[in-house]
Amino acid sequence: MKMNRKDILFYALLIAVTTIIKIICSPNLALSGTTGIMAVALFAGMNTNYKKANSFILPLLTLLITNTILQVLYAFNIFPFSGFYKWQFVEYSLVILLTSLGLLFRNTKTAGVFISAVAGPTVFFFISNFIVWAASSGLTGTTGYTHDFAGLVDCYTRALPFYRNSLISTVVLLPVLIMAYHWIVKGKAGLALAD
Repeated sequence: MKMNRKDILFYALLIAVTTIIKIICSPNLALSGTTGIMAVALFAGMNTNYKKANSFILPLLTLLITNTILQVLYAFNIFPFSGFYKWQFVEYSLVILLTSLGLLFRNTKTAGVFISAVAGPTVFFFISNFIVWAASSGLTGTTGYTHDFAGLVDCYTRALPFYRNSLISTVVLLPVLIMAYHWIVKGKAGLALAD
């Protein structure tokens, strides 16, 4: 993947926006789940200008830089929680999965953009909350869920506000990223990443 100044500008803006969204939204429980990384992962997978293997670099690098900035802010008591945590590998694995999902929509036009924007957060919701339920201590309340169907339903139910926020943010941000990419890098308007 050849990079020029326009590519570098776009990627710098993408990382900055993703980080700012996380800094603003993550500490606020009502906004938690609002994220840019799902849109970045889908965008990278769908972008036909990237070799398939290179599609994974952008979202993983974006996530790493964002988490590093949050870790530094946390170290200086500017941000309320650490950028790195015990189950971090799950987040990175799910970003890889969402980029792979984007690859499935690589040759689609505008409808594929919106279908993937709904599918990405939905896949993330079901898998991540299943992992939360499976890894919980089995206690009821805020510390865990019972290891039965009722506990699983409880886990998914409690996560619905986060799902709503991730769905809205991805449905809005994915088309915005694509349009910004076309405008900044290609100098033209467009909503589809397939040529």
